[in-house]
Amino acid sequence: MQPLTISQALATACRDIDRIDARLLLQHVLNAGHTFLLTYPDRILTAQQLEAFLHLVQRRIDGAPVAYLTGERDFYDLTFKVNEAVLIPRPETELLIELALQLIPSGRSCRILDLGTGSGAIAITLAKHRPQCEVTAVDLSPAAIAVAQWNARNLQTHNLNFVTGSWFDELSGEEFDLIVSNPPYVADTDPHLQQGDLRFEPPMALSAGDNGLSCIHCIIDKTPDHLVSSGWLLLEHGYDQAAACRQLLQEKDFSNICSHPDLAGIMRVSGGQLNF
Repeated sequence: MQPLTISQALATACRDIDRIDARLLLQHVLNAGHTFLLTYPDRILTAQQLEAFLHLVQRRIDGAPVAYLTGERDFYDLTFKVNEAVLIPRPETELLIELALQLIPSGRSCRILDLGTGSGAIAITLAKHRPQCEVTAVDLSPAAIAVAQWNARNLQTHNLNFVTGSWFDELSGEEFDLIVSNPPYVADTDPHLQQGDLRFEPPMALSAGDNGLSCIHCIIDKTPDHLVSSGWLLLEHGYDQAAACRQLLQEKDFSNICSHPDLAGIMRVSGGQLNF
């Protein structure tokens, strides 16, 4: 194999994949940041580095998500380990974090529940930003819980506990001040499930029945048994599900029902407050 410099290796990869993807893969192989690539474009890769890089490039050509190839993804202001057992954290979910933090002033102690935690991105981010709160993270997948626990240890998050189970099944009698969730909300028949990164992500973290609302309906239906008076529920949902979510919240007598747009202007998070 002919030796290549950093700039030559990137140019070669960019014939087949996006430049940002190529850069992230090379940074991963070199265990270096973007500044290193810019500073040393003429640095010659070792044969082992080049082979590893081209292998990752080929896997990316075959469709594998960059986050799974590098084993990590940035979310909010933290970096999380990810693998095929968990959904890849996405920028639009950061809206859920922003809204949750607005409901919990710094210094206020409360109990937070994250349903379907996956990599732990939501739960850990909230726990790090509100260290005075007690955060519980639930997931049905033991493999996902293992990833989330690793992230919690790596990010030195101590006000957090994990529960393996389906939604509220293992939380009998427990109440929370705030419940958040990014549940599966893609319809089983949605063609997007067979496109892009979604082809490689765990189906149980993505799809939810014929209309994509089965998990959302289950969460809203059972939340009143686990929220304190004046507690809040916030849910991420699909681009066309805001009205349906608000209707479901209204049927369970939530008040202050609202929907919020992400940076693309799409209504992405809906929620409400429970008063009784």
